[in-house]
Amino acid sequence: MVITNKTTLPEEAELDVQELNLSSAALRAGSFHLGKQCEGVNNEFMLCRQELDDPRACLGEGRAVTSCALNFFRKVKKTCHEEFMQYATCLDKSSGTMAFSHCRKTQGVFDKCVKDHFDWERPSYGYFTRAKVIETKRKAPEKEPIKSYPDATPGLPEDYPTPPAKYGSRFFWLE
Repeated sequence: MVITNKTTLPEEAELDVQELNLSSAALRAGSFHLGKQCEGVNNEFMLCRQELDDPRACLGEGRAVTSCALNFFRKVKKTCHEEFMQYATCLDKSSGTMAFSHCRKTQGVFDKCVKDHFDWERPSYGYFTRAKVIETKRKAPEKEPIKSYPDATPGLPEDYPTPPAKYGSRFFWLE
């Protein structure tokens, strides 16, 4: 997106949103359940960004995604704080890459807590990679008409002489 003098930027008040102040380990620990619970608003935001190609037009959807994530972590903090923190700490301390494979036991405890309190299942393997059709209430943006340009160079007349190539043809095997 090119910014010119005619580009209007949003006011600072429009951009002021409460941030999700969590560590990488905490975000990674809650990522599967967060992705499943906030899937609708996140898909709406990504669809808006993809279709409109203008981040200013999707500020409301972005606010909804942040709000959904905040609400998710508040719910988890109220009911499964200990289990969640054990899982996040395990991810943080067990390996340099925060690999899930080292923390399956604490993951199981956290998943059980979330299942018992909220009845949220952990998404199956590959859930987020499956193709999905997204239903939205927004109207699809109008497509730009395909521009057609007249041919700038007119063709040669039919009776124009075409002598053989001076140094032969590059398709010599067809001759």
